[in-house]
Amino acid sequence: MCGICGEIRWDGASADVAAVTRMTEAMASRGPDSDGIFAHGPIAFGHRRLSIIDLSARGAQPMVDSDLGLTLVFNGCIYNYQDLRKELEAAGYRFFSAADSEVVIKAFHRWGIGCVDRFKGMFAFAIADRETGVVTLARDRLGIKPLYLAQTPGRLRFASTVRALLDAGDVDTELDRHALHHYMSFHSVVPAPRTIYRGVRKLPPATVRVIAPDGSFDDTVYWTPVFERDPSRALWSARDWQDALMEALRTAVERRMVADVPVGVLLSGGIDSSIVVALLAEQGQHGLSTFSIGFDSVGDESGDEFFYSDLIAETFDTEHHRIHIDSSRLLPAVPKTIAAMSEPMVSHDCVAFYLLSEEVSKSVKVVQSGQGADEILAGYDWYPPLANIAREHTTEAYAKVFFDRGHAEVLEIFSPEYGIATEDPSHRFVSAHQSAPGAETAIDAALRLDTQVMLVDDPVKRVDTMTMAWGLEARVPFLDHDFVELAAACPAELKLAEGGKGVLKNASRALLPSEVIDRTKGYFPVPGIRHLHGEIYDMVRDALTNDAARARGLYRPKTVDALLAAPNETRTTLGANALWQLAVLEMWLQSMKG
Repeated sequence: MCGICGEIRWDGASADVAAVTRMTEAMASRGPDSDGIFAHGPIAFGHRRLSIIDLSARGAQPMVDSDLGLTLVFNGCIYNYQDLRKELEAAGYRFFSAADSEVVIKAFHRWGIGCVDRFKGMFAFAIADRETGVVTLARDRLGIKPLYLAQTPGRLRFASTVRALLDAGDVDTELDRHALHHYMSFHSVVPAPRTIYRGVRKLPPATVRVIAPDGSFDDTVYWTPVFERDPSRALWSARDWQDALMEALRTAVERRMVADVPVGVLLSGGIDSSIVVALLAEQGQHGLSTFSIGFDSVGDESGDEFFYSDLIAETFDTEHHRIHIDSSRLLPAVPKTIAAMSEPMVSHDCVAFYLLSEEVSKSVKVVQSGQGADEILAGYDWYPPLANIAREHTTEAYAKVFFDRGHAEVLEIFSPEYGIATEDPSHRFVSAHQSAPGAETAIDAALRLDTQVMLVDDPVKRVDTMTMAWGLEARVPFLDHDFVELAAACPAELKLAEGGKGVLKNASRALLPSEVIDRTKGYFPVPGIRHLHGEIYDMVRDALTNDAARARGLYRPKTVDALLAAPNETRTTLGANALWQLAVLEMWLQSMKG
């Protein structure tokens, strides 16, 4: 897990090494162990390293393979790199390191852009070919690793964070009105390639971009999950599906233990992270480090779920770390959390992940997380209402249960210069995605959208951003693409059973205490943000009324005034605090100017 960046020019000038250096420095938290710069004519790469595999200098980046004429910067982990290395060695390749990054170089030389089809893991990388001047960018199937782009005439820059691109300079920071609409309507999700800034884009997941020396490029989408029933599994029983999914998850969890440093688990006490712990224990992991977080309660809302995480830790005899965050630490963490975001994210989970990652990084460099199971296996409460919806009415029904607000309400929030009065871009985007072939039912269409888009640009991005703010690598076995493909083919009724994730719950009954399986679904509880009051309310009010906010004029003053007058009354469809949603966007924009 690292931070990567670079500049590619086609205007006849050499790459700006100073700008690449600034980008590299901006990502120090993503790779605190070492850094490096490579420059040759119109191409320059930068890298920050978090040493996980091959801790020696031989695994440092940018990695230059002089014999093959290739230079690489790579972020992520290829879990099957050892098998691929053996295959490449059998084909005559010789290795100078034990790093998975070198396997990426050799695999690219051997198979071209088709190498990504062989990778099992999470990744974003750039490879420059010395002889042709061609640069290839790639991102993993589920978008676990980010890759942001800023293009101007004659030049492209890329980086793992938006902050790095801004520090390099010369970025168009005018706001993208379509992205603003998505943020306020599509539950703060801004689908690729857009970001809030017009001048910053992101490479979509499962995409390889090949950039010619003249700046022209071709994109290849190399993976799309199919949410339809497989005839070869037509006779499978519910138990067959349970067994198959659990076996696929066993493999996914085992894959994610590859490392030359210890691997821990973020244990919330929910079923997803608990299964990860159980499967690791089943595979013989002893003394596994597990970590859970809790906050002070506010009113009648509990601030922790320690009862459940303690139960799992005791059941599987883990080395458990119960981390309680005193209220005094919450306020100072809010602006730091927002500043760490590459894009504004409304979930209060962000603050919890940020503080949890700070503590966990003191003990381990790598953790597994249960993130993604709800999107893959229909664990959220917006899925059941879609169960009997006709396929052609999917988006209408989905919008009612998931969108934060309708188009007219979005227009009431933004000042006229930031609104889009002539169309509803969020509804149009979702409708186009959900109406495309490859999804059998309304549930399948919703799950496909959430897997390929919402998951990528909300929970997955949240985990990557907050853990990497402290140099911590998070691995997500539920997003193993083999597991995702199998789950996509699973009949919707099996996923919806038991109140959601039924097939997983039933598969786990031989592994987990019933108290964990049958509990009400929990979330990272941060009551102090869900219910704005005191100093956090003061912070929000200041952000929305200070000179920077007034100068920007993003929101209609009457809307802001009404929300400030009743800060905890207006909630979005899914229960988020509407005032917090406005404040996070404004605070993020202010932090990016810092």
